[in-house]
Amino acid sequence: MKPSLRAALPWVAIVIVALGASLLRYGFIEPADAAHACDGQGGPWWCGTRNLIVQGFLTYTYGYVAIAAALLAVAWRHVGIATLAACLGVIALQLYCYEGGALALLIGVLRLARVQADGRETLAAA
Repeated sequence: MKPSLRAALPWVAIVIVALGASLLRYGFIEPADAAHACDGQGGPWWCGTRNLIVQGFLTYTYGYVAIAAALLAVAWRHVGIATLAACLGVIALQLYCYEGGALALLIGVLRLARVQADGRETLAAA
């Protein structure tokens, strides 16, 4: 695989996760029809999943998980962990955990850029 393609894959993954999180928020969580369908007993089969997702942002779980991944990315210099932190930050941002999501996204993309830049310097020196 070309080095430029390998370097672009984490960034593409972050964009894809951002699009998926946006679709989840605007297509499944926010529509009033979905909320009303899950109000009472005996709603559609997907109401349990929707309620679980809603409980996740009401308890700020997505923000805490994103911050934990960002701290792991700071401690461990690896492309995968940095990408994970950025992806979880994007998810937290889309699912109403703005502070933790923004911090995790920032740390994740900065760590990803740093790890990729260090990798290029190592390749150039060889």
